[in-house]
Amino acid sequence: MAGILRGRRWPGERTKEDIAETYGVAEAVEYIRVAHERLSVDLIRRLHGIVFRNSKPFASEFRGPGEEVPIMDSEGEVVHGGAPSGRVGGLLKELVRWYRVNRGRYPPLVLAAVVHNRFEGIHPFRDGNGRVGRLLPSNILIRHGLPPVNIELRNRAEYYAALKSYEVEGDIRPTLELLLRECRALRRRFREG
Repeated sequence: MAGILRGRRWPGERTKEDIAETYGVAEAVEYIRVAHERLSVDLIRRLHGIVFRNSKPFASEFRGPGEEVPIMDSEGEVVHGGAPSGRVGGLLKELVRWYRVNRGRYPPLVLAAVVHNRFEGIHPFRDGNGRVGRLLPSNILIRHGLPPVNIELRNRAEYYAALKSYEVEGDIRPTLELLLRECRALRRRFREG
């Protein structure tokens, strides 16, 4: 997808929706950098709207009554069922409150990992939760004076295992290790480039 952004070329194997969402993610990252907005329910909706406004008719809308979304791994196995749709709003408010209470208490990387994992557990949208969830750590890190991190999905199995480890055991370590690895890779790219 980086070739789409750099070269402004249309790869034949990608759909119009994929292309629109790639540009949407880039625009959302830029929004995060300039908006100086801390984590909020409005920010979560806004990011979803930016990323998906040209590809999904329900951009920025939370799941409605009875809309449930299973979260599946690469083998098609259900990893998590997401929160019941009726609890989405309350759980997101609780997540934002948790961040506000703890943003001066924990290191930014821990905050980013917990917010990411809790957001993914809630899964508030019909689709696009992964992309928005992977934007939230960057928002938190930037607000704390650190560079953003891009959670690459080269190894989806490891990513899903980290989410499951948090959900089942409350273990944040796999997500922290994943974020740290991405931070180190970003630092290497800056030194080399």
